[in-house]
Amino acid sequence: MKNLDLIATACSLKKLGALERQLVVEEGEGWRLLSCMWLHAGVVHLLANMLSLLFIGIRLEQEFGFIRIGLLYVLAGLGGSLGSTMHLMRTSSPTISVGASGALFGLLGAMLSELLINWTIYVNKCTALLILIVVIALNMAVGFLPKVDNSAHIGGFLAGFFLGFVILVRPQYGYIRRKHLPSTYEGKHKPRHKGYQYVLGISALVILILGYTYGFGKLYGLKALKNLP
Repeated sequence: MKNLDLIATACSLKKLGALERQLVVEEGEGWRLLSCMWLHAGVVHLLANMLSLLFIGIRLEQEFGFIRIGLLYVLAGLGGSLGSTMHLMRTSSPTISVGASGALFGLLGAMLSELLINWTIYVNKCTALLILIVVIALNMAVGFLPKVDNSAHIGGFLAGFFLGFVILVRPQYGYIRRKHLPSTYEGKHKPRHKGYQYVLGISALVILILGYTYGFGKLYGLKALKNLP
């Protein structure tokens, strides 16, 4: 996501659904938390995000399908928007934010958690983990450039990281469905998932529920308290 200061561009994007703290919190336009991720500040911004989406998203969609990855993309983008709005609540300037970067960072976070929760099925695990951490670190560093909304990057990454534990879990290495086993098979049947996969998945789900509840409570809870008689 990018913060914009050009009045003409900002006005146009605001009409189209850009993320702006006052409109979301004070005017009740919560739909902007989702609409902002489909808008971009210009052609360069759009191309940069779409190229990133091609490199990251295609692999994930091929392995897990468009339904799971589409759901993860939208929920991670929502997490990025919540992070961005909570950050904007600390500033008095009417800054707006647009872009798919929060959702893209969510996919990066999901790639990391997917590697961790499906650890048993990967070869060269440590190498893959190291490469992924370097890629994430380099992308996070971009967030410190001027006019880049790093709070959306962090929010999207965290949301995607925990969503990956829930949505992208796969059967452990060596698992075979009972119906595919020969009737004469007498060996030990492996369970579909290992114990640590259940622990990570349930823990991540709890964290996600608490995180989204906290985010929406932070945005709208204070306003509700102010309106009490």
